[in-house]
Amino acid sequence: MDTEITKINTTAPVATDTKAPTAPAPFVRKPFGAPAGRGGFSTGDRSRNPRRNTQGRPERVKPEFEQKILNIRRVTRVTTGGKRLNFSVYMVVGDKKGKVGVGTGKANDTSLAIDKAYRNAKKNIIQLNLTKTMSISHDVSAKYCSGRVQITPAPGRGVSAGSAVKSVIELAGINDVTAKIVSPSKNKLNISRATIMALSAFDKKNFTAHVKKAESEAKVVAEVK
Repeated sequence: MDTEITKINTTAPVATDTKAPTAPAPFVRKPFGAPAGRGGFSTGDRSRNPRRNTQGRPERVKPEFEQKILNIRRVTRVTTGGKRLNFSVYMVVGDKKGKVGVGTGKANDTSLAIDKAYRNAKKNIIQLNLTKTMSISHDVSAKYCSGRVQITPAPGRGVSAGSAVKSVIELAGINDVTAKIVSPSKNKLNISRATIMALSAFDKKNFTAHVKKAESEAKVVAEVK
């Protein structure tokens, strides 16, 4: 059988479909919030991102009380087996609406000590009976161990206090008062507890008991007359 062999001329030019090179488009910076694409930024329009799950993420719950740490002490105890390290925390909690309390906590870890102090402060919370302007009605003073505090109403002057007294007053939500630390002691725990004792004169429980006692005494005097 005869076969035909055809030779291909490789030296001949081959026609190709070529185009002239084009210059790249200039980069244009789009304003913040532009849709994603060439020259744009997707960070400003997060709601259009289908991968972002905004509905499944739970909202952050606002805590019931605000807290402020007065002091953190590192306590070392020497035993026969070596040194044991613990932490002691003093804390003030309040809702800035008349509720305030002071607590302490001890543990071998700072986070555990803070948690214990927070729970202890919540147990010692008192409810204050304040005026319409969120201030106190008269002067008060108290002494706890070596700490002595004096608090005076000062209309229109704001809160003028220092150290732990200011922390207790601010978290209680009290306005327009002037506080002074009379004692030479600078122990924050004693000063904060002395402040709580001074403010306990405006405690609603004590106030209602005092009112009931005054009313009963007035009735007795009226019956005698």
